[in-house]
Amino acid sequence: MRLVTHYVFTAGILALLLSSFTSYYLVLAGILSVAGNLIIDRLGHKEIHTRHGTIPTRTPLTHTVPRSAVWGMLPSIPFFVLGFLYGDIPWFLLLSIVIGPSHMILDAFTEAGIYVKKEGKWTRFALAHYRYDNSFINGAAIFLGFVMLVLSFHGYYYHYQLLSFSSPLKSQLRRG
Repeated sequence: MRLVTHYVFTAGILALLLSSFTSYYLVLAGILSVAGNLIIDRLGHKEIHTRHGTIPTRTPLTHTVPRSAVWGMLPSIPFFVLGFLYGDIPWFLLLSIVIGPSHMILDAFTEAGIYVKKEGKWTRFALAHYRYDNSFINGAAIFLGFVMLVLSFHGYYYHYQLLSFSSPLKSQLRRG
């Protein structure tokens, strides 16, 4: 998938998860999405030079589900430290574990796929074999990410706006 597709899809997932915990979830989701996906793609791609030209390939360094989860969490460490210093519970460190697997979900739909270990060897696995620049598939993933971003507004509104003012509705919600 194109890198912008990874950005929007991952930002949608993160915004949906973070909207329940913090009011600045859109900024965090955007920063963590861009930084995490850049790390995964820059470290996980290498170029092989042949007599026919240069061929970009993926490596198992970042394009496996467990390793991608670790690489995807790296950008959230500075925010974790800041939140810890200011007494805030930085839930986004735990929630940022989805950056890598969301990247792998999208890459599993490309013809190159992702790496899985089978009988001690790295093999490629793909759910579908679309080209990375397929407009329809990229558009569908971007649309899904956008839908998750819009749904995150509901979570933010419910947790921070609706319950923040004193009203009969608030007292009814507390009573159950």
